[in-house]
Amino acid sequence: MLVIAGLGNPGAKHANNRHNVGFMAADAIARRHSFSPWSKKFQAEVASGTLAGEKVLLVKPQTFMNLSGQSVGEALRFHKLSPSDLVVLYDELDLAPGKVRVKTGGGAGGHNGIRSLDAHVGKDYRRVRIGIGHPGIKEMVQNHVLGDFAKADRIWLDPLLDAIADNAEMLVRGDDNGFMNKLSLAVPGGGRRDDGEEKPAQPGRSHIRQARPQQPAAKLPETGPMAAMLKKLLGKD
Repeated sequence: MLVIAGLGNPGAKHANNRHNVGFMAADAIARRHSFSPWSKKFQAEVASGTLAGEKVLLVKPQTFMNLSGQSVGEALRFHKLSPSDLVVLYDELDLAPGKVRVKTGGGAGGHNGIRSLDAHVGKDYRRVRIGIGHPGIKEMVQNHVLGDFAKADRIWLDPLLDAIADNAEMLVRGDDNGFMNKLSLAVPGGGRRDDGEEKPAQPGRSHIRQARPQQPAAKLPETGPMAAMLKKLLGKD
């Protein structure tokens, strides 16, 4: 048996938060593979089903993110499972939007949900880190993770959630590299948009001219003392 836990905060107010992408991924898996209806157990919403011939329990802790470990730990103890039987889906600031990395163990990286899990179940579980990008400065992190995904994010978010659901059996079989490859193909470029990329310089044009293309080139005088001086300096007859 395997437990797949998606992390997030309960309640409609948080449903579309970036911090809730773990919940979204768990929901996508449950829908795609016809899991049982969600019910309440282990201070969580749970749904059961089968993936790759193995029984799987989906868990969405309702303890709020910072206490996620209480709920997941309770589920593992009840089913007499170890950390190696656990896969956790959660948001990752340090990955570009749409990028996904899977690893076993490691640090919490400042993520309070992961810190709680480490404290309650140990560190040797698999972590599916779903990139949501970093706002750029530390002071904006809380608003970023607790803010809703923008409409533009749906360009990469919807295909990514579909791909997680489509390829969830690879996680159960332990094919983490194959799973990551499938997701990278589903979201080309890892979900990064190209509109902010620096464009290569065009030959023969200065960087100033490229930055301000709307400015017309200065017109040189054709007659008068200034014209005569310029012709002399430039060696023109």
